[in-house]
Amino acid sequence: MLKIIASNHIRKESLNKFLDLAHELIVKSRAEEGNVSYTINVSLDDPCLFTFVEVWKDQAAFDTHSQSEHFTRIFPKVSELSDSATPPTFYQELEA
Repeated sequence: MLKIIASNHIRKESLNKFLDLAHELIVKSRAEEGNVSYTINVSLDDPCLFTFVEVWKDQAAFDTHSQSEHFTRIFPKVSELSDSATPPTFYQELEA
């Protein structure tokens, strides 16, 4: 499995627009074949800081997601609403 974690700090005046986009991104990403989990989490310390935690079956599933209509349409808008972002970090789970 492939895990991806990235964060965006959304401008306060853009929160409502971001939340609408985030909801759509969550729903459509979770419906994709190859998606194991897709969450967007808000910081308890900063209501404008959101962390994306994604789990995909494999790299191919993530690559398909990255080319999906909803991702290519929504994610540039999320970037426009952000005043800062951390690049995604990719993880592979260690086997016990």
